[in-house]
Amino acid sequence: MERAFAFLPDLIAQHAARAPQRLALQHGDTSLSYGALDAAMDRAGAALQRDGVQPGEAIALCGLSSAAYVIAFLAALRVGVAAAPLAPSSTPQQVLAMLDDCAAKRIFLDGDSQAALAHLALPAPCVRMDTSEFEAWLAPPGLRPEPVEPRPERIFNIIYSSGTTGAPKGIVQSHAMRSAHISRGGAFGYDTQAVTLISTPLYSNTTLVSLLPALGGGGAVVLLEKFDALRFLEVAQRTRATHAMLVPVQYRRLLEHKEFDRFDLSSFRMKFCTSAPFPAALKGEVLRRWPGGLIEYFGMTEGGGTCILMAHLFPDKLHTVGMPAPGHDIRLINEQGQEVTSGETGEIVGRSDAMMQGYRNQPGLTAQAHWRSPEGQDYIRTGDLGRFDSDGFLTLMDRKKDMIISGGFNVYPSDLEAVLLGHPAVAEAAVVGAASDQWGETPVAFVALKPGAALMPEELRSFANGQLGKAQRIAQLHFVEALPRSAIGKVLKRELRESVPSMREG
Repeated sequence: MERAFAFLPDLIAQHAARAPQRLALQHGDTSLSYGALDAAMDRAGAALQRDGVQPGEAIALCGLSSAAYVIAFLAALRVGVAAAPLAPSSTPQQVLAMLDDCAAKRIFLDGDSQAALAHLALPAPCVRMDTSEFEAWLAPPGLRPEPVEPRPERIFNIIYSSGTTGAPKGIVQSHAMRSAHISRGGAFGYDTQAVTLISTPLYSNTTLVSLLPALGGGGAVVLLEKFDALRFLEVAQRTRATHAMLVPVQYRRLLEHKEFDRFDLSSFRMKFCTSAPFPAALKGEVLRRWPGGLIEYFGMTEGGGTCILMAHLFPDKLHTVGMPAPGHDIRLINEQGQEVTSGETGEIVGRSDAMMQGYRNQPGLTAQAHWRSPEGQDYIRTGDLGRFDSDGFLTLMDRKKDMIISGGFNVYPSDLEAVLLGHPAVAEAAVVGAASDQWGETPVAFVALKPGAALMPEELRSFANGQLGKAQRIAQLHFVEALPRSAIGKVLKRELRESVPSMREG
């Protein structure tokens, strides 16, 4: 069944008309009602039009989460302008490349980002979001922008990939795609009474799939600039938070905090997770210790197919990422692009009403990201390997590029990581392939231990290898303080691979 088109700026205007005093956005000491948010969006939209920014063009935003950031982002949408949120953790040269790629007509920065870019000649005028400069830039109170007709095909945002596998790519998402995300929010309790706690960065799609339904549903959004476990727990209790989107490493840090159990989290209706592998044991601990439901999303910023695991309803399926979302067609294909038979492992491809328009300015990469079915339909390739069980739940095996071929056998790092995580002293583990003269590739493990744990690397390696097949056995094991991660929590396996010399001892 086709969903009605949901244009987020209009939804916010409707909430403002019905309940102008209801809290919409809170960041530190700043609180905005829906009436105030709607008025601020009008002033920012009018300012963009005053500055000559046209529908179909883009603005860029680079900074920590703030009310001004959200206002500028939403105002751009209201006047038909695309938003390009950029990661402050990017190098100055990467930021410059992304600004050039999206052809930003206005650049919104905070103090740290402005300082990092101060030595560069930026391609457009800048506005500081964290000083009085933002208020001075806004159009006068009461001024509204010229109306711009909402169009489903118009660009909503350009999300740049994390760059963990190379230069960031601009993923172009339409209003129609975001409408699909907003429309499903009601099923997960995003309503006018919801309080959504946002502690992941606003440049990430992970954050937007929670922020947008929260505002679309008319609830309150509470922004944290950065994630801190104790601060998150304090704010969640004080605001009576009902929803939160977190990545797996954040769940782990929260549950490991010595004061976790003293906080009252009974207000939570639903918690979400995406972006990185979510160990089954960790899901189980969240269910045991944290009230409310737990939902894991598996999908890509590029869109295509999404799987949803309602962990609280299927506690025997925590090792999976759930079943395809309603209206999402997910298939598995082999190296030749043919669908695999039931029970076999293959690359995950998906199709739905939430698909990117393509990679900006990169038609070749856009074509490579698609698989065409025998029926002539386009699917997005994920690069992930998976297998469906007899109940239709999808188990992730690994990233296709992370699979290790040792002595002619396919070795899935996730299998080895699961064994390592089974040791009570292990907090997190990652396995990569190292070049080997004898085997072609051989597994090497990197492990971070839990605080206070006493264990020798060889002891843990013996523990794991005693449970693994011959081709799976770990050749080297290294203890690290923490695994290298992107700002959104993805393990940077490329960095781990680059740190391992070729295994020449056989």
